Amino acid sequence: MFFEGKSFGCRGEAAGEVVFNTSMAGYQEILTDPSYCGQIVTMTYPQIGNYGVNDEDVESGKVQVKGFIVREYMDHYSNWLATKSLQQYLEEYGIVGISDIDTRQLTRHIREKGAMKGVISTGIDDPVKLKDLLDSLPAMSGRNLVDLVTCSRPYIFNPGAGGYKYNIAAYDFGIKTNILRCLDSTGFNIMVMPADSSPEKLLSDEFDGILLSNGPGDPSAVGYAIGNIKKIAGKKPVFGICLGHQLLALALGAETYKLKFGHHGANHPVKNLENNEVEVTTQNHGFSVDMESLKAISAPSYRVTHLNLNDGTIEGLQYPEISAFTVQHHPEAGPGPHDSRYIFKHFAELIDNFKK
Repeated sequence: MFFEGKSFGCRGEAAGEVVFNTSMAGYQEILTDPSYCGQIVTMTYPQIGNYGVNDEDVESGKVQVKGFIVREYMDHYSNWLATKSLQQYLEEYGIVGISDIDTRQLTRHIREKGAMKGVISTGIDDPVKLKDLLDSLPAMSGRNLVDLVTCSRPYIFNPGAGGYKYNIAAYDFGIKTNILRCLDSTGFNIMVMPADSSPEKLLSDEFDGILLSNGPGDPSAVGYAIGNIKKIAGKKPVFGICLGHQLLALALGAETYKLKFGHHGANHPVKNLENNEVEVTTQNHGFSVDMESLKAISAPSYRVTHLNLNDGTIEGLQYPEISAFTVQHHPEAGPGPHDSRYIFKHFAELIDNFKK
């Protein structure tokens, strides 16, 4: 399928897995989310760029997407926080964008056929050459993209601050800044650790608990992380988000599989099976924990705590015997619904109970 539109952002070529995001706002947070590494994002909301970009609404230190697709790019922006246009922002980070295409048609194509490889080009118009470029791009399944987004050395997120009740270590598989902000506001002093940090460092007496962060790519391809988590499980309270949710399940013997087109965007209904309430959530993942494979886990015991009401996939797991729980959706989502923010307090309660 070919689309012709107008170039914005940087000129050149961008190739990646094409997905769509259903959020009506928050394009800057989407662009800077490390979980989008290796992907070209299509926004289903038609007008993008109308509030510019600023220095605060970021989820990492740079734009992470490979390319950006919108229906109508708005170069004139209005927002008291804005410091530049989206055009300038994409140019600054070398990101290719395309506008003035039928994003509804593209979204329906992805829903029917599944997420697929795509390329945006401002210089190549030969279909054969573009096809060759696509063929050279590896599929998302089997790709370890964590190594491209993790930090290079440990750092404290909130240095100089005091009065924290808990000290935790966070495995950085592509951690979003707002996860760190939410942990900070809940009372956690956070040491962020590179994805390949040895378990012994995280199991030291210095830390009360361990966070397994979100991140990009195929969880089953991050073998070293799965091996490290096996050594951690049961020795400290563990909280996993998105990729971290999948990695803990893999470490305990379950399996994951690739979703047809993934869950990307806001307003995804999730049922909390603990209280039968429905939470409105923000999500960004292309893989899911296989429900049947969980039955093969002989120990520890587990229970499914959250289910996606759109397709019945697992959105939360709890492992009481090893003081661990995980969620597939993003409780920190900003901008986004705040229905799941209580989950950060649940981590604090888990640590308190572990110490008793």
